[in-house]
Amino acid sequence: MAFSTFPTVNKCTSIGREKHTVVADMDGTLLIGRSSFPYFALVAFEAGGVLRLLFYVLASPIAALLYYFISESAGIQVLIFASMAGMKMSNIESVARAVLPKFYAGDVHTETWRVFSSCGKRCVLTANPRVMVEPFLKEFLGADVVLGTEIGIYKGRATGLVCNPGILVGMKKAEALKKAFGEEKPDVGLGDRQTDAPFMALCKEGYIVPPKPDVRAVPTDKLPKPIIFHDGRLVQKPTPLIALLTILWIPIGFPLACLRIAAGSLLPMHMVYHAFWALGVRVLIKGTPPRQVTKSDPNESGVLFICSHRTLLDPIFLSAALRRPIPAVTYSVSRLSELISPIKTVRLSRDRAADAAMIKKLLQEGDLAICPEGTTCREPFLLRFSALFAELTDELVPVAMVNRMSMFHGTTARGWKGMDPFYFFMNPSPAYEVTFLNKLPNELTCASGKSSHDVANYIQRVIAATLSYECTAFTRKDKYKALAGNDGVVVEKGHGVKANKVMGC
Repeated sequence: MAFSTFPTVNKCTSIGREKHTVVADMDGTLLIGRSSFPYFALVAFEAGGVLRLLFYVLASPIAALLYYFISESAGIQVLIFASMAGMKMSNIESVARAVLPKFYAGDVHTETWRVFSSCGKRCVLTANPRVMVEPFLKEFLGADVVLGTEIGIYKGRATGLVCNPGILVGMKKAEALKKAFGEEKPDVGLGDRQTDAPFMALCKEGYIVPPKPDVRAVPTDKLPKPIIFHDGRLVQKPTPLIALLTILWIPIGFPLACLRIAAGSLLPMHMVYHAFWALGVRVLIKGTPPRQVTKSDPNESGVLFICSHRTLLDPIFLSAALRRPIPAVTYSVSRLSELISPIKTVRLSRDRAADAAMIKKLLQEGDLAICPEGTTCREPFLLRFSALFAELTDELVPVAMVNRMSMFHGTTARGWKGMDPFYFFMNPSPAYEVTFLNKLPNELTCASGKSSHDVANYIQRVIAATLSYECTAFTRKDKYKALAGNDGVVVEKGHGVKANKVMGC
């Protein structure tokens, strides 16, 4: 059947298809974007670094020439080789699980999703490597079957080549569909280009998804599962222009980050606020910062600032906003971060009694900052607040922290956390917004008989309402299970698991 004879997807009904099977292509069909360049670029950068991204960008014109003028499969093969050759499969799988879903989820085609989601059995047939797309398609879109190109592996590393039957394009898609379904004919086939016609002809109904640059993506909260946790350093989808700009910016951005970090580390804290503004780092203060009070009783508790957790720099920007250094308790930071930190940081051990004694001692010495979520979250959600802090003092000041970055994220669950401050300050003009909320009234603290959990949950709700965020019951373990495949605990060689050896924020 000629491709032009298929009707467009807007003519496909989505009612009464609960028992139907749908087979959809991915790029240009299930996703709005017709090019897989950004997703291969993400694999290249997140699993291989900036030099691999540079190699990939240099190879992409060759891929484009092959794709449009010689062979679609040859062009895709160049992209696979340039982005994956020599990489550990575990790293590629990690990027596919923790990084790519965030970018895929923001590009789901509205009309295709209307049909795809209405069917009881969902299959995706794509030329992309299966290892790249399967985690997103199955976990976030509810796909039952994913048929994609299989990449070659040697001693745990990608060869950059593909296994038989090769790149799934044209007749190879049809053959893969026949192998998966046998004599059974899928009910609906969805494609967007001429090479999709062979597999669409094997379906009872076939529909074209025409290219429409103005079509809107499905809101991510309408997908079966929201994106709460995601990893990776890049903020924007790396289109060819964004990828090139990123490569060109890094040699400028890294020295700039070093200068900004040096200013924050070496200058007195009352000067850091102005130094940050002079160096392009915006610090926005809302609310009324509490005044520093001189204690008359040495046993009197200092103020405990309860902060939402966006990056490990939260206490530093809190200190910059207050114009004085505020010590912070953390579950873990890298040695490098401790070395360059302008404020005192104290590691918690996750031993409840020991941590309580440590925090009480620090509060007797003065004010203190804590992030009770225990780990960072990039999306507009607050993780569950640990209730320990509420038992230790009634001098509680909630602080809503939010940051803005245009190029790089300043957090990671998979990479080396010592680079987190550098990546944040490598952004051309990063910003932090610090909102001081009212001190908790005595009647809402444990002193009036409230449970520590009630106090913690109340503060979580207050901060969430200020930021227009959503409260969740997710914890640090949930984040690391989703992004790194572990619970955030580091096992030392030759020893058992140490409770106080945990991965950073």
